[in-house]
Amino acid sequence: MRYPSLWKAARSLPLAVVLLAAPAAVCPQPASDAAVERLISEQLPDVAGRELDMITVQYPPGGASAPHRHNAYVLVYVLEGAVQMGIRGRDPVTLQAGQTFVERPEDVHQVSRNASATQPAKFLVVFLKKTGQPVTVPASAGH
Repeated sequence: MRYPSLWKAARSLPLAVVLLAAPAAVCPQPASDAAVERLISEQLPDVAGRELDMITVQYPPGGASAPHRHNAYVLVYVLEGAVQMGIRGRDPVTLQAGQTFVERPEDVHQVSRNASATQPAKFLVVFLKKTGQPVTVPASAGH
């Protein structure tokens, strides 16, 4: 064959497509400007069927996430900057560093954005959820 490297690349293309598409097929994630870092994901041996996940979320200036929900109890602690958080049916609140926010499994997180157009914002999130469930799902999934 005249182009062995091209043939090799073409043979691996289907695998690359499957690997790239697989996470979206399992649970499509809502659009977001957020940079998410997973810190902990741990089974709770004394609470059957539950696990804890901990992440940090950083929004660039003006950054936001599309409406979504979590099949979990969610605790938010603002580390830096200010964020606006709002649950469907309630007025949004603006939280500064050191302030907290709580979501329940039935809540739809309608507003989640950086409150500043010039400064980044960062917050810590702790989820208590059913084992093996995705952390975040689009707002339309199941509600």
